[in-house]
Amino acid sequence: MDVRNLPWIGAGLTVVDAADPTLVGRSGLVMDETRNTLQLLEGDRALTLGKAGVSFSIDGFTTVIDGSLMRQRPEDRTNRNYPKV
Repeated sequence: MDVRNLPWIGAGLTVVDAADPTLVGRSGLVMDETRNTLQLLEGDRALTLGKAGVSFSIDGFTTVIDGSLMRQRPEDRTNRNYPKV
């Protein structure tokens, strides 16, 4: 199954590239996902990331996901058919 169709809440996420260089390398567990943001639990702090400005990977998968292409509601994202990468 494609990682873009899986639910991300509870999964580990690592920022691979970002418009803000201070975000690169940050990682944590996905606590919540909205149309435009991801909320991570990083240690004991919550970090909210805008999907539009980051590329990230989900733990256990080698695919790097461009957040700007994933700007849709989670329930729509999991049911969508994506082109092969």
